[in-house]
Formats: sequence, C-alpha cells, structure tokens
Amino acid sequence: MRVVVVENLTLDRVMQAPGRADEDVRGGFQHGGWGLPYYDPVAPRVMGERMQGEGALLLGRRTYLDLADVWPKRTNNPFTERLNNSQKYVASRTLKEPLPWMNSTLLEGDAAEAVARLKPKPGNLTIIGSGALAQSLMRRNLIDEYLLSSHPLVLGSGLRLFPDGVFWALRLIESIPTTTGVVIATYQPGDMRPTSPVRLE
Repeated sequence: MRVVVVENLTLDRVMQAPGRADEDVRGGFQHGGWGLPYYDPVAPRVMGERMQGEGALLLGRRTYLDLADVWPKRTNNPFTERLNNSQKYVASRTLKEPLPWMNSTLLEGDAAEAVARLKPKPGNLTIIGSGALAQSLMRRNLIDEYLLSSHPLVLGSGLRLFPDGVFWALRLIESIPTTTGVVIATYQPGDMRPTSPVRLE
C-alpha cells in the first residue's frame, strides 16, 4: 500500500484543529476551526477524486475517536458512506477491540512495523490528521506521498506537521489552487537528512 499523508496546514505548517474550535486544544491552542473560512467547492471535489479506488485509512487514537464520533451521524455528506465503509487501521496502545466504528482494526505492537507489514497490499493507506503517527512514519521513511492543503494563514503557534531538526526535500507533483487561496499540492518525498545549525553573521 502507498502511504499517503493528507493534511490541512497553515503557511507556518500548523496542522492543529482546522475543523472546529474544540477539536484539539492541547497546549492552550485557541485557533481551532481556522480552516472553515477557506472552504469552497474545489477542495471537496479534489479530495473526493483522490479517495476513489481501493484503499484504507490509517488513524491515530485521537483522530480516530474524533472521526468515529462525528462521521457515522452525518447522513447528508457525500463522504459519509466512503468513510464508514472504508477499512480503518488504528494505531493506539490504549484502545481495545472491538472498536466503535465499523470496519476498524487495531494495529498490534509498533505502528511503524505494522504499517511496513501492510505496504505489500494493493491500494492506498491514507493518513488523515494523526500528526504524531505521521511523524513517526516519516522518520522510518514509510511515507510515499503528501497531499497538503496550504491555507493563506499564519497562526504563529500550534502543533506542526514537520518536526524541528529534520530536513526533508519534497518533489512537487501537482498543485491545484482553490477559489479562497488554498493550494492543494501533491508531493513525493525526496532526500531526508538531519539539519545543520545555521549561523547568522
């Protein structure tokens, strides 16, 4: 399976709580829901096209519980049936089976090792949210593609997708602008190496 990271980001690469004010308030984060003003018809169309075909979701505990609480109740959304019916793999050391959302499987042991075992299967394995999980897979070179929606917004604080101290060179494959200034860009990973301190004179 191709592991694909799908994230909404600000220009300073904050990924925390784009959807709701109470989505994720860790660290005293007060900007929840920052992505809502930028919603337009382009973004769901692009995401819908990308979610077609064979594949599964890969979620961390926090994201899984949040989505499991929301999506089964949304009966008037075109993504509901797809999300409910998709196979969902969940990385957690505290959750126990049976999991509450249909078609959900708890990954045993180390998440990166479990994902490595899934990679020979066909289709995509799509990570939504789940920043800590995505970062752990980045460090093990298990990410095949990034689908990043960059919003024209700088928050200055919040949890970021790319951790400090690591250099990633990504290759741009495609970019699609929306009507609200969001750029939906597809990247594939290139070189990765530790950063060296930059000395300013």
